[in-house]
Amino acid sequence: MKTFCGRANPTTGAMEWSEEDENYDYHQEIARSRYADMLHDKDRNTKYYQGIRAAVNRVKERGEKAIVLDIGTGTGLLSMMAASAGADFCYAVEVFKPMANAAVKIVEKNGFRDKIKVINKHSTEVTVGPDGDMQCRANILVTELFDTELIGEGALPTYEHAHKYLVQEGCEAVPHRATVYVQLVESKRMWSWNKLLPVHVEAEDGEKIIVSPSEMENCPGVPSVCDIQLNQMPSNDFTILSDVVTMFSVDFSKPVRSASTYYRVQLEPVKSGKAQIVLSWWDIDMDPSGKINCTMAPYWVKSTSAFQWRDHWMQCVYFLPNEEPVLQGETVYLTACRDEYSVWYKLQKARGAEENKADVCVESPVCRCQAHLLWNRPRFGALNDQNRTSQYIKSLMKVLKTDSVCLCISDGSLLPVLAHYLGAKQVFTLENSAVACSVMEKFFKANHLHDKIKIIEARPELLTTSHLEDKKISVLVGEPFFTTSLLPWHNLYFWYARTAVTSHLTNNVTVLPQSASLHMMIVEFQDLWRIRSPCGTCEGFDVQTMDDMIKNSLNFRESREAEPHPLWEYPCKSLSDPQEVLTFDFRKTVPQHGLGTEGSVNLLRKGKSHGAVLWMEYHLAADISVSTGLMQISNEKGNCEWNPHCKQAVYFFSSVIESEILSDLPSAVSYAINFDTKTGEIAMDFKLL
Repeated sequence: MKTFCGRANPTTGAMEWSEEDENYDYHQEIARSRYADMLHDKDRNTKYYQGIRAAVNRVKERGEKAIVLDIGTGTGLLSMMAASAGADFCYAVEVFKPMANAAVKIVEKNGFRDKIKVINKHSTEVTVGPDGDMQCRANILVTELFDTELIGEGALPTYEHAHKYLVQEGCEAVPHRATVYVQLVESKRMWSWNKLLPVHVEAEDGEKIIVSPSEMENCPGVPSVCDIQLNQMPSNDFTILSDVVTMFSVDFSKPVRSASTYYRVQLEPVKSGKAQIVLSWWDIDMDPSGKINCTMAPYWVKSTSAFQWRDHWMQCVYFLPNEEPVLQGETVYLTACRDEYSVWYKLQKARGAEENKADVCVESPVCRCQAHLLWNRPRFGALNDQNRTSQYIKSLMKVLKTDSVCLCISDGSLLPVLAHYLGAKQVFTLENSAVACSVMEKFFKANHLHDKIKIIEARPELLTTSHLEDKKISVLVGEPFFTTSLLPWHNLYFWYARTAVTSHLTNNVTVLPQSASLHMMIVEFQDLWRIRSPCGTCEGFDVQTMDDMIKNSLNFRESREAEPHPLWEYPCKSLSDPQEVLTFDFRKTVPQHGLGTEGSVNLLRKGKSHGAVLWMEYHLAADISVSTGLMQISNEKGNCEWNPHCKQAVYFFSSVIESEILSDLPSAVSYAINFDTKTGEIAMDFKLL
């Protein structure tokens, strides 16, 4: 069996499908999974255990046998909790085969072979009866099928089916109920992730303002949830406009309906402002009385003493279709609509109740302007970052002349508009997709530039002199940014594109950025290390089999890889100075031979060396650079501030993955980093000294 896996090729800027060993896909799935994070979630695990014990006791007190159905068992943890709490028998359902195999081993290792049956099926395929997967219906339903949005992993249809076919009427459920909470806020920062705000450009002939097309202004965006670590959002980045209110709740012990529906609440704004964002999170009660509660509430809602870090459940940011001015004390209605898998919101001013009923949103929002398909939320954030834009403006002013013929190579960039306003004689932009062409065309039209900037839909190597109207390019510009890039260095595709268009450039062409450099720093993470750290035992159960499975998957490729993470959400402190490790000169073409470096970096602070963080810096023009990673080290403790619009690359050291306790703190870290010009990938190796 072979499986096809999509991977961005940094040398072509395209998604390419490669044939991989059938194990590759699942190794990726396991290596990058959140199993370790869940097993480290002490709060979740103890609450589930308490809830399961209580449910088993309630059934036993009625004089019945306790028969448990555990859907999405994963490691088998919740079934083992039920068995050790005295359940008579557990059916543990797991659809992912490698995981089901691991659960069988873990259950056996912990001595529950006679009490737990692992069923490797989707729960909707499970049969009940003398010859079925289950002998009889269960009277306790245990699941953990939730994501940050609560329903995004299909919890509702799964529960709906289970109540119809797999559990008894009046069964106990752990969790017993889930409740979704919302709060209305105004936030320029979060709003800038969904709409393009006007961009101001100081040009020779006065100030120019770049605006977005009205179609984009009025577009509701894409329905996918924006889930983030809201606990890392400083309180001065948003203004609270309403109290926290309950939006809806689901009782899992009764039949559940997954059909689309809506919920409406009345809000009294506590402050006047622009309602832009609905912040949302949920909690689960493990028992009917609500004494055993597990909450995702952010820091300003609950006391920090109960704070549990987790990455598998975060908080949601929903963008209202348009910003609505609200007045303190003047009632508004917030409507949550949902289908089986997602939720979306709209806000209405108080009017006659009947009138309001009529226009409830049933279809989920669809992006019609296409910009939300081209630009993801961090990309909107970057385009709206006036400081970042001003660095590009400053450097363009240095290099552009009145006779400059300019070619821009970046996906859906504002650079062509900036180049035009700053005096280039002619501007071309190379776009690699029909969506990008369509969005840029609308954009140029809205700013009356459609006849001033020429869009070319072609790959760099297929660029012809007729595309360029027989002109040679004297200024080649890029941010660089490409939508297929996953890791920071994948945007080096700009270098490959620059190499491909060499024949169209003048001899003394100016390339902006003129070069790039790869930077690296050793860090200690406050919490992120947990997602790759083995668990050993969880609530007294041996889950080492899972640790081994994750480790085996991480090592599947011999060379372990760096992984992308938005570090503004994951606090860390620097243990070393940042170090420049490789440079890439865009004034020259990509060399035939690879680029490599070896060296070591001294550790200046005490702490656990969890890993290395890597990022790119682009040198736009003399002494003007932009960083996609470290912005600054903010104090002597070494706390870092990161570029919030980019993901940085994190390479976890094996000491994290193996959970070694280092007897002596290392004093330095040696590294070997190699850039393969044939593949555009970077291989790296680190040793703690």
